[in-house]
Amino acid sequence: MSIKDWPANERPREKLLRSGPEALSSAELLAIILNHGRAGQTALDLARDLLKRFDGLRGLLCAQRERVCSTPGLGVVRYAELKAAMEIARRALEETLERPDGLSSPSAARRFLQARLRDLPHEVFCCFYLDNRHRLIRFDELFRGTIDGASVHPREVVKEALSHNAAAVILAHNHPSGIAEPSDADQMITRRLKDALGLVDIRLLDHLVVGDGQCVSFAERGLL
Repeated sequence: MSIKDWPANERPREKLLRSGPEALSSAELLAIILNHGRAGQTALDLARDLLKRFDGLRGLLCAQRERVCSTPGLGVVRYAELKAAMEIARRALEETLERPDGLSSPSAARRFLQARLRDLPHEVFCCFYLDNRHRLIRFDELFRGTIDGASVHPREVVKEALSHNAAAVILAHNHPSGIAEPSDADQMITRRLKDALGLVDIRLLDHLVVGDGQCVSFAERGLL
């Protein structure tokens, strides 16, 4: 029996329209994106199988292209559709930050950073450039690699901040290990950047470290 033969109140799409997306399970949401199943499986059966195979939505969405495309029931087209859905969600979060009050809520910045950085296999060092009312001017990924004096260059951070006429900066980087605890190197480069930015009268408001399910704030830890 296909999903279209199910009672209307049990079909994922109709359930979403009736009760909202939050009422659906991860498998039901995924089934809507998949749209149809494969031989012997409904879209919901396939979604449940994929969540088990990839250990959840995050595992599926972050899996290597070759693995996804070679999985029965997926392929290149569905890989592209899943990646598009994930990118839409990330861009929606980014647009939230671009609103005048976007950075008034620390949780909004954390959600954006976790969506953007949490699953990267390498470290990325980023900056939020803010105006004098702490509104977002621009978000940039500046450096890749380990966070130490050799890979993060204070001169470049200051140059970019000045080019955007920023009055304040929030730093951020991820730990691919999943452990968000700031390292000694993190604290050292933060002090150097704070001093360098201070010389041109730009405030360093925070440094956020993104791990697996956690985002640690230097400001909240009293490390600035």
